[in-house]
Amino acid sequence: MSIETIKKFIEDEAERFGAKTDVEFNKPYIERNNTGPEALKDNGAYFGFIHPDEEVSGPFHDFSLTIFPNNQGKAWLICLGIGSSGFKNDYELSTYPGLRRLFSGLVDERGFCKSDFSDIETSLPRTITDNSGLQHIKNTIKTYSKVLPVCQIVDDPESITGKKIISAFVAGYAELREWPSNKDHRKAISDALLPFLKNQQKDDEKEILNLLKERKFVIIQGAPGTGKTRLVKIVADKLKAKIFFTQFHAETSYSDFIYGIRPNTKAGTLSYSEEYGVFTNAIKYAISSKKPTVLIVDEINRANLSNVLGPIFYLFEHKQDISNVQIDITPDIKVDKIPENLYVIATMNTADRSLAVVDFALRRRFAWYTLVPQPISSKQFFLDDFNKIHKIFNWYAKSNELTLEPGQGYFIASSDKEMENRIKYEIYPLIREYFQEGLLSNAREEFNNYFMSRIGFPLFE
Repeated sequence: MSIETIKKFIEDEAERFGAKTDVEFNKPYIERNNTGPEALKDNGAYFGFIHPDEEVSGPFHDFSLTIFPNNQGKAWLICLGIGSSGFKNDYELSTYPGLRRLFSGLVDERGFCKSDFSDIETSLPRTITDNSGLQHIKNTIKTYSKVLPVCQIVDDPESITGKKIISAFVAGYAELREWPSNKDHRKAISDALLPFLKNQQKDDEKEILNLLKERKFVIIQGAPGTGKTRLVKIVADKLKAKIFFTQFHAETSYSDFIYGIRPNTKAGTLSYSEEYGVFTNAIKYAISSKKPTVLIVDEINRANLSNVLGPIFYLFEHKQDISNVQIDITPDIKVDKIPENLYVIATMNTADRSLAVVDFALRRRFAWYTLVPQPISSKQFFLDDFNKIHKIFNWYAKSNELTLEPGQGYFIASSDKEMENRIKYEIYPLIREYFQEGLLSNAREEFNNYFMSRIGFPLFE
């Protein structure tokens, strides 16, 4: 394998992704090359790009694109590295979750990605340093072990697969250094990264339907606008089931959902009558009809679930055999298990910050499926606004903050004016509220710039 051939390939890819290599000042990178005969004897051979503010030789700072080669026809290691001198310009960049998300998608089971890119004290795991396929560069890797947040083994750099991996790493570095300056650069980067994206659009409808058939009790969670309620109704229709629907709120009680006694004053005298809740009606129908029955519980986490479910909580075991424990649903209805033909689908809004965390007992009894914001094919869908908001969240939001991203439903409008109003009166207030709660602090200036350029409103007065 020719080191010079791969070096040329990387340089060409960098230029394709927007690196202006012909400029005299503001160069996109400094090229490093330590691939002499002695270095290639497992004595620290490497080549790649470093920060353009660094020197052409000696210790350096900040993120680098680093390749550990060999000339024996054996595997190489391609990495996002950090100079042995640590950080000078890139420390803040290293803390952005989006950088980790970007590069974590480029590695497989034979690679490694740190959970914290600012960490330059923790060494690579032994699965990398002691890998049998890398014994020929073992000492070299150990020398730089603490400053390699991402690395991937490349068996044959000149193969189609090898070049795809290398190209994706160069594309990731191009994003990191903000090389692209036109749509051709951005498309080239997207094309290089696309085969490695692990969050390819899923067929949510199909997956939820299969999950429901397997587990029976499913909770669909996601931010507002991701189409949770709409989707569960579609899934229920696919089962050709009888649908029972309820929406929980803070005052929902056991008597609303299961069974209660309510006063009746219509006859002029006070009397009491039984009231079956939606759960009881669903069970009665399922038992009597033997047909598929679906109970939809919208906003399940808005109620005090312990109070609402009471003793029927015990029944939510998707593989529970008939037991000798019977639960009184009503004075005349006792069950030892939920009927096989009764399915329960619930929805939960992950952006509702006022809600308590769902307890572990409930989590164990339900399967959980997360809906994420994703573009849709519609002339009324404003893709550009969706992409800008999505990019900010993806780059700056911590893992727990990703669940706050407005779903695709926010970006559907029949005209430019309507979309502008949706941003002004729906998305803008929502993002402001997040900031007031101390969330998304890293993204303050990005959101401020977006709203100023889009609707002329600053986030902060």
